[in-house]
Amino acid sequence: MESLKLNSHSPEQTQLLGSYLGKLAQKADVFLLVGELGTGKTCLVQGIAHGLEIKEYASSPTFVILREYHGRLPLYHIDFYRLNRVEEIADLGLEEYFCGDGVCVIEWAEKGLQIVPRDNLLIALHYIPACQTGRSIYLKPQGNRYCELIEQLKQEKELWL
Repeated sequence: MESLKLNSHSPEQTQLLGSYLGKLAQKADVFLLVGELGTGKTCLVQGIAHGLEIKEYASSPTFVILREYHGRLPLYHIDFYRLNRVEEIADLGLEEYFCGDGVCVIEWAEKGLQIVPRDNLLIALHYIPACQTGRSIYLKPQGNRYCELIEQLKQEKELWL
């Protein structure tokens, strides 16, 4: 399974990637976001929301754990930041979202990797040293659906500028 690595030099570029992901998203897609605080996870989600034709502003669901938005497909924006044990995450009953009619995007997904679907797109965001707005974004597909998604992203020339 071939991964994809991109560099973003601004929040707008990170949102552009998210917008492409949103446009290509299908029901029951699961995107797992990992990265340090401030690396652009919520910024990427805002782009995904735009690509899904969601008119609402997507903000971090840190204090409520899950926010639901409606566009071309529902977006289930989930945040595991405040959860400390996998049992807490398992007790949330998120399975209906994972297999539902929308797209699940999970911030701080590393806290619940044991309970998320095996097929997913893992997106790791990292700071680029000595660059205030630069981010390295690594997309790792798990399953055929996400390998196809990576191949579709590779066709988007704007991402490579």
